[in-house]
Amino acid sequence: MDLVLENSKPKIPTSKVLLWLGIASIVMLFAGLTSGYMVRQAEGNWLHIVVPRAFYFSTAFILLSSLTFQSAIQSAKKNNYGSVKFLLIVTLGLGLAFVFCQFLGYNSLVNQGIYFTGGNAAGSFFYAITGLHLAHLAGGIISLMIVTGKSIMEKYNAENYLGMQLSSTYWHFLDGLWIYLFLFLSLAG
Repeated sequence: MDLVLENSKPKIPTSKVLLWLGIASIVMLFAGLTSGYMVRQAEGNWLHIVVPRAFYFSTAFILLSSLTFQSAIQSAKKNNYGSVKFLLIVTLGLGLAFVFCQFLGYNSLVNQGIYFTGGNAAGSFFYAITGLHLAHLAGGIISLMIVTGKSIMEKYNAENYLGMQLSSTYWHFLDGLWIYLFLFLSLAG
């Protein structure tokens, strides 16, 4: 009887638990960085940095990518393989467009004389915060490439889309984190 009760409990996949632990650690990292930003800014001798226009475009791209990723999952639940493939490829393209715009933004900062080192601490914080987000997004893009490859091989369907779920959870988290960082840097700068 105990065996039946034990098997009837819904089981959370270990991969989901590990993903959420990883997300929690990333949240702590960025909470520390943004707190450090505020503390250092309050000390004075702080350069006001206007968020580059390219970052506005990157924000739009990452928001759209979350929508297409979520639509891909909905398509997988309906066994619509063609739609899943198309939407994941679009999501990947939007993610790469985000990265491209970030580098355009960095170029704009350099043209304004704002560098990671050798200048005002505001520049160092700006590059560190956005660069670390970009590094985490690189992991998301790698995950998205794997998921896209598996979708092309039609590995996902209504009964099996855990890989897509995990990748999309991380991607949506990165989207939300970027919105927070974008607003933080725009308002606190």
